[in-house]
Amino acid sequence: MAFSTRAMVRRGHSLDAGTCASARSSSSGTTGRHAMQSSGHPSSGRTSMPSGLAAFQSKSSRGRSLRTLASHNPFMICPAVGGHALPQQQRGGRPSRVYTREGEVDVEMEEQLHEQLTKAASPTSLADIVAPVLTDMEQMKVNLKNVVGERHPMLMAAADQIFGAGGKRIRPMVVFLVARATATAQQMSDITEKQRRLAEITEMIHTASLVHDDVLDECNVRRGADTVNSLYGTRVAVLAGDFLFAQSSWFLANLDNLEVIKLISQVIADFANGEISQAASLFDTDITMEEYMDKSFYKTASLIAASARSAAVFSGCDVDMKNAMFEYGRHLGLAFQVVDDILDFTQTEEQLGKPQGQDLASGNLTAPVLFALEKSDELRDIIDSEFQEPGALNRALEIIAEVGGIDASFRLAREEADLALSSLEGLPDSPSKRSLQMMVDYVLDRLY
Repeated sequence: MAFSTRAMVRRGHSLDAGTCASARSSSSGTTGRHAMQSSGHPSSGRTSMPSGLAAFQSKSSRGRSLRTLASHNPFMICPAVGGHALPQQQRGGRPSRVYTREGEVDVEMEEQLHEQLTKAASPTSLADIVAPVLTDMEQMKVNLKNVVGERHPMLMAAADQIFGAGGKRIRPMVVFLVARATATAQQMSDITEKQRRLAEITEMIHTASLVHDDVLDECNVRRGADTVNSLYGTRVAVLAGDFLFAQSSWFLANLDNLEVIKLISQVIADFANGEISQAASLFDTDITMEEYMDKSFYKTASLIAASARSAAVFSGCDVDMKNAMFEYGRHLGLAFQVVDDILDFTQTEEQLGKPQGQDLASGNLTAPVLFALEKSDELRDIIDSEFQEPGALNRALEIIAEVGGIDASFRLAREEADLALSSLEGLPDSPSKRSLQMMVDYVLDRLY
């Protein structure tokens, strides 16, 4: 499987004589582990990010991205390239000059660095991530369509719409990758049928929740395709979602593993808790960051964490490895949700498929809003008024950007991503482990 240049750089590997692999001269911050019971937000005390999306830095315990290699020092001495200095540049730009210690221009080194910086800035490819489990994923998709359509012909068209839509299927992909990575750790020749079924259960639960969400939100488009309720009506959509929840519960019971049954059953309860928490806190400017992270765990991270741990259970892993896989899924899911919430403020209506700031307009206060509320009483007053004044929503969006709410959310997403990466350290190297690492890059790359 191709392993992206940028992912290798982030993990501190030297690429060749033309690469400063870990860029330790860059400014660094202390990363604190976020716990669901902790108070305060995890990004306090961080150095402020530049405004906008430029110069976003992804830091892991093993190195930094070349994307921000020169984002802090005008000239950075890179020992890996024989003491050359790299002039400051913007992301995606070309360094104007590269100098030796003697102050001479090194044209050859400029070309090498430009080539590798260009590769390093390329978005992580989902095709590369899925490569170790591509066959598993394709078979799962066939199985899921058959599960719904064959037993209930009335739902055949809905099944094709549900499982034929464009989704990336990140959750079952994580299950398969964890299954294969932990199988390698346990010296297993292949993953088990129970792990394959677990991936199907994970996607069924996630899809059922989306189908019901679309009904509740009266959503007509998802993943660029018409929703089930818009095509076949509320009745069919509700039945399809109910069937998926019921069938996933039946499959879960037949896994015959009490630990896994408890883990995945809790996820369904967490979904309800997340929806109730969100509904109860609309336009509530007193909501805390801890409450936001709890809600994000319930709605997004719980399923990823529980299914990742369950995959490790079926590989026969010890408790430390099972806990590590849960932590990977938890922090990956939280990073994913924070990034999702950032995109609501940074992408266009065309990119989002909905008006910019729609979550805020409906009273759902996410990370960028909560960080901004710490610095702006004007924003608090606007939200408390529920945007009654003309232009109030646009003014709120301006304030959130001006006072650093989006920048602070970048740091929060990055911290959660770092913690996800650190959770993988106990796994031996394998294509699946590298894909799990790249999955973290992929989540952050959605910001670009």
